[in-house]
Amino acid sequence: MNHRIHRIRRVKHSSLALAASATCAAALLTACGNDGSASVGSDGKTTVSVGVSGNVFDLSIRLAEEKGYFDKQNIKIKYVTLTAATGTSALQSGSVQFLNSSPTSYLAGLSKGLPELSVAHNGGGNPLGIVVSTAFAKKHGLTAKTPAAKVAKTLADSTAGASSANTKAEAGIFLKAHGVDPAKLKWVSLPSPAADKAALAKGEVDWFITSEPIPLQVQHEGDGVVVADPTKVPEWSYEQAGYGQAVVVKKSYAKTDAKTVKGFATAVQQATSYLSSHPSDDKSVLAASRKTLPGVPDDVLSGAVEEVEWPKSAKQDEAGWQKTVAFVKDGIGAVPDAKVTTDNWTNTYLP
Repeated sequence: MNHRIHRIRRVKHSSLALAASATCAAALLTACGNDGSASVGSDGKTTVSVGVSGNVFDLSIRLAEEKGYFDKQNIKIKYVTLTAATGTSALQSGSVQFLNSSPTSYLAGLSKGLPELSVAHNGGGNPLGIVVSTAFAKKHGLTAKTPAAKVAKTLADSTAGASSANTKAEAGIFLKAHGVDPAKLKWVSLPSPAADKAALAKGEVDWFITSEPIPLQVQHEGDGVVVADPTKVPEWSYEQAGYGQAVVVKKSYAKTDAKTVKGFATAVQQATSYLSSHPSDDKSVLAASRKTLPGVPDDVLSGAVEEVEWPKSAKQDEAGWQKTVAFVKDGIGAVPDAKVTTDNWTNTYLP
């Protein structure tokens, strides 16, 4: 496999209607036609709308803007915050031209026959954290350095919180790897990661799992201890779970505006390459991280950035996608009929 990942280890709504109307409001900058076309301004730069979800994987796009990589491609960025439920619809309606998509959402779209195309991958693995309450940690002698096997055995007799079926399944993968049956735990279903955090503080759960930066932020605030992350759980890493994020466009847009797609993908690759070779507290990385996750303390930002395996090259390959499909389909059971072919992804637009 030509794909190479370099990890730096030093120290993570708008509704569719609102997103679409906000995009249309910028009439002089971004067209809102059914083909998802962008327009060129008087300065000669093309403004495109990009769907982001406000998680750490958005960093590569924010950094590309911070470092001027988009500017060099004569591209301006308009961010549209979307959710897993609205992202694919926004792309198909033309409200956004580019979607920073999770593999789960992308594969779900493909399973419905949607004409989507992944033109780059911009992050590997799953930046998750399991955080236990300080009381639970103290009672059982758990610390951030406690070996994974001991953590799993300790969690066997506990009350767990999860706000999505996917993260619950990812916790299950970790527990099963150490001989613990997740079905024997008491699970509390919560409506959001914020609710996870509140339930932990109230003592309603002993621990919860969600994406960074929330687990690290709970630890930063002294309300919990992160006892499992991708450094301890290889099942969540790129090597076993595959791609963590992809830049997705409509196939029709890739054909009609190939120059812009190439410029966008090139800028994103420059950003992921920078992230792969610079520490998480690098000045530019921190500046972009603050825009990606506003209000999050710098040490938490740095820790969240370290949880992602940033690729030196954004090129994709069949082995990487098959690994990703296996994780999404069989590992967490998110898209039972998930499949991907070489017709669904391309490196054509990468340098």
